Amino acid sequence: MSKRTQTGKSKIIILALILLVPGFLYIAVNRLGFNEYASLPVFGEKQLSGEMKRNWGREYPDTIFHTAPDIHFENAEGAKVGFPAPDTCISVAHLFYTRDAAFSRLMLDHVDMLATRFQGNAMINFFSISVDSMETQADVKAFINPYRNMAQKHWHVLYNPSVDIFTYARERLLIDAMPDPADSTRFLISNQLVLLDSKSRIRGFYDISVKGEVDRLEDEIKLLAVEEIRNKPLKVEKK
Repeated sequence: MSKRTQTGKSKIIILALILLVPGFLYIAVNRLGFNEYASLPVFGEKQLSGEMKRNWGREYPDTIFHTAPDIHFENAEGAKVGFPAPDTCISVAHLFYTRDAAFSRLMLDHVDMLATRFQGNAMINFFSISVDSMETQADVKAFINPYRNMAQKHWHVLYNPSVDIFTYARERLLIDAMPDPADSTRFLISNQLVLLDSKSRIRGFYDISVKGEVDRLEDEIKLLAVEEIRNKPLKVEKK
């Protein structure tokens, strides 16, 4: 067989591979492959609705997740503020009270740091929620005086809830909250920050007494933000 013949056959084989391999890979990916992204867990009780949903051409059972229903507070300016944030936003929440100059102050310091880092992203909202029914607007203003540019950071410090905050915290946010039985001026509150998605589902708990938890929260806020952006076209498509 001449070199010219061998060269011609080689060219034909290469050309066939160029034409056939992309098509084969396309078919294989569509038949066998699927997209998989890192995703945060959803906390709380779940139950099936009995219906099916479709996502990216695949059907799956519709699940009803535990959520934190909308409630209202007042902020330091006397305005009404809803919680969780609107359904286009991610919420980070925690409990505090102004007569607690130690733990509650530390909580706000951590939130200030996080809110500063995310202040360029209006999707991320932070909520510091007072559990003390005796607190006034003046008390809250005095407590947050060391912090600056809170509105630009999408950081809301709230008091005077529209519901019993202890029941709401335990049953809806799934964190501890109760008056101290030994001292009526004190409260036993969770040392956790809670991350909620745009559907008001709980996606994470972060114990500030454990080293590295605030950094983990920062990373998982970014991860959840990517998830929200990725799912946004699906919301538009359904309208």
